[in-house]
Amino acid sequence: MKMLVVRNRLLPFRGFTAMNLFGMLLCRRDVALTPELIRHERIHTAQMMEMLVVGFYLWYVAEWLVRLLLPGRAYEAIAFEREAYDHMDEPDYLKRRRHYAWMRYLWARSE
Repeated sequence: MKMLVVRNRLLPFRGFTAMNLFGMLLCRRDVALTPELIRHERIHTAQMMEMLVVGFYLWYVAEWLVRLLLPGRAYEAIAFEREAYDHMDEPDYLKRRRHYAWMRYLWARSE
């Protein structure tokens, strides 16, 4: 599965290497696109598809806002991100991934 890659100077914001916007990968011009980074973003695409895209973004922002009130870094605690980071080193993950796999990260403690 190919992913459209758009290199630019503005998105994602500083401190981030890439972002998935509606299945399109936005990255800074100097970012090395590793297989792990691509896989991380493809996991997000799978999450988007099962949440009908708009639901993904609504849930993402809502969870981030809630996690801002809790200890730790909000971004790193988002269930979508935790699933993607936990499995980005597994080449076959998307083939065996269960739908809504990110939900098991909602209540699990961060390491």
